[in-house]
Amino acid sequence: MVVDGAVGTGGEPESSDSLRTFGAVVQALREHAGLSREEFGERVRFSKHTVASVELGRRMPDPTFVERAEEVLGNTGALRKAAGHLARQPGLAAWFRQWARLETIAIALYTYECRMLPGLLQTEAYVRAMSADQLPPLDDGQIEERWAARTERQRLLRERPNTAFGFILEEHLFLRRTGGVEVTRELIDHILEISKLRNVDIQVMPLAQTSHSGLQGPIRLSETPENRWFAYNEGQESGQLISDSKVVSILQRRYARMRSQALTIQDSVSLLQRMRGDL
Repeated sequence: MVVDGAVGTGGEPESSDSLRTFGAVVQALREHAGLSREEFGERVRFSKHTVASVELGRRMPDPTFVERAEEVLGNTGALRKAAGHLARQPGLAAWFRQWARLETIAIALYTYECRMLPGLLQTEAYVRAMSADQLPPLDDGQIEERWAARTERQRLLRERPNTAFGFILEEHLFLRRTGGVEVTRELIDHILEISKLRNVDIQVMPLAQTSHSGLQGPIRLSETPENRWFAYNEGQESGQLISDSKVVSILQRRYARMRSQALTIQDSVSLLQRMRGDL
C-alpha cells in the first residue's frame, strides 16, 4: 500500500541539489531587486514563509510561483528554464508530485480517508509504524525522508490560515491502533490539537453507519486560487490526478453527502476524546 504519496524503493531518484540551486537563484535575483522576502511574497502573492522554503530548497515551487517570480524579477527567463530541471521533493513518490504542488497553492483542500490517517495529520511515530510494515522494506534514510516530507507538507495547515482544510476520517482508523496504544494516544492528541485551528474541520465517520457515500474509496479535492477544482486518487504504487470536471463534480457531490453522514465537528471531537480516554 502506498502511504500518502511516500516514495519507496521504486521511486524516482532524489535530486535535492536542484531545489537548493533554484532557491539560491531566486534569492539572488530577489536581493538584487532590493526586495525583502515579505515584499517579494506580497508581489508574487505567496507568504514569506513559502518564499523562504523555496529559497532554502525545502519546497518544490509551484508553476504559478515561477511565473509570478519571473514577472517581478525582470522576465529574464532564467527561472522558467531552471524550473524545468527541478526534481521531486524528498520522500514523495513521482506520481504524487503534481498533487503535492497543488496542496501548496490550494484555497480549499478536502480529504476523505478510509485506509490510513492522511499525511497532513500524521505524527512521526505513526509514520514510522507504517514504514516498518512497508514492502519492499525501507532503510533508515528512506524513512527519514518520508517523515521530513510529511513535516514540510504539514506546515501548510498553519502557514495558510486562509486555506480551508476539511477531513472526514473513518472511526476504524483509530480503533486499529496502528503502532500500538501509545502511538494511537499521541495521534489522537495531535488531531485534537489540529482541530482547534480555525481553518481546519475534522469529522469522524462512525463505525456503525447505514448510509455512506464514500464506499468506493478515498477522495481528495483541491480548489486553486483560480477556482478550478482537481481531484486525486491513490492506490498500490500509483496515483492519478483528475482534472476532468465531470468526474471532479461527482466526487464533490459524494464528499458533500458524506459531510452530512459523518458526525458533526463537535461530536467528532467528543468521540475522539472518549476514544482517547479508553486507551
